[in-house]
Amino acid sequence: MSDHSPEPLPRGARLAVDVGAVRVGLAASDPDGLVATPVETLARDTSDAEVPADVARIVEEVAERNAAVVYVGLPKHLSGSEGAAAEHTRAYAAVLAAQIAPVPVQMVDERMSTVTAHQALHAAGRAGRKHRAVIDQAAAVIILQSALDAERSSTQRAGERVGI
Repeated sequence: MSDHSPEPLPRGARLAVDVGAVRVGLAASDPDGLVATPVETLARDTSDAEVPADVARIVEEVAERNAAVVYVGLPKHLSGSEGAAAEHTRAYAAVLAAQIAPVPVQMVDERMSTVTAHQALHAAGRAGRKHRAVIDQAAAVIILQSALDAERSSTQRAGERVGI
């Protein structure tokens, strides 16, 4: 009797990025990929810099945490179709992937992550006007926890790999 179990995923922190037009939320997991925690909210650098400041900061986190993968939330419409926001996010993910290669960047469906994050913050007693500073981090945590759960159930990276 032979054991045909799939190879375990390599150990290493996982990062998740919630890309918005104004801010970028960042979350990270422990090296075993068990729990997602918020890291920070970055101002989106829309300058013509070769490497935008927010991307450079994520690159630093990837190196510091010896990340095994970065998940980027892909904003889809409830119907599953993609619009302008998804197009911008895919472009952002491609820039990030080029900067952190060979660490993979995976696009994961983030439908409802921001709504869920708002609900969680409200349930925790945070007033709506105070959400703005942490909503992107909270959304990144939800994206990451969802990806971690998918990894555990399938023993594969969640989402779609970004090609560079």
